[in-house]
Amino acid sequence: MRKDRSSIAVPGLVLLTVAAMATGCASKRDTRGPFVRSAPFSKTIPGGGDAVCWSVKRALLGQGYMLERSSESGVLTGTRDAQPEEKVNVTVRLQTSCADNRNGTSIVFVTAEREVSKLQKMKQSTSAGIGPATITMPAGSAKVLGVVRRETIEDPNFYNSFFALVEGFVAQEGRSHVDQHAEISKQGDQPN
Repeated sequence: MRKDRSSIAVPGLVLLTVAAMATGCASKRDTRGPFVRSAPFSKTIPGGGDAVCWSVKRALLGQGYMLERSSESGVLTGTRDAQPEEKVNVTVRLQTSCADNRNGTSIVFVTAEREVSKLQKMKQSTSAGIGPATITMPAGSAKVLGVVRRETIEDPNFYNSFFALVEGFVAQEGRSHVDQHAEISKQGDQPN
């Protein structure tokens, strides 16, 4: 039995296509990038751990973030929702960690994630039956929020504005402690 060219070419073409697809999948780049020192997700801030961590909490609350309870001390997670369009919801979730460096500074780590959800129709169905004799029928549709995009915010300006706000609150904390100590000193210097 003699094979013609088309019967040989088709399997060869299929094999070549599969090999090309596998090569394409294997060569996809990792878009997360390497670990680098210049990432915008952390900053060392002058001040003790208590003042800096309290300032992180004030910054989140002051910008309208709802805080979640955490079992880990020094870890705060907050979310804020916005509805820029009628059928679109945007959630920004910030997770922060702060720790006292024990040298008059503290380090703050923060990561923000933006999630965009859209109102979408979802078909619903009803099933009835036993075992293989099951019948599934359409039962209408419902509108649900479906996530259409989720990404880590990488804009350094976003993080710089957060750190600037934290530093402002730390400075206020420092001034209030200086004022308290000055007041206590005045009271101690007065004769009885």
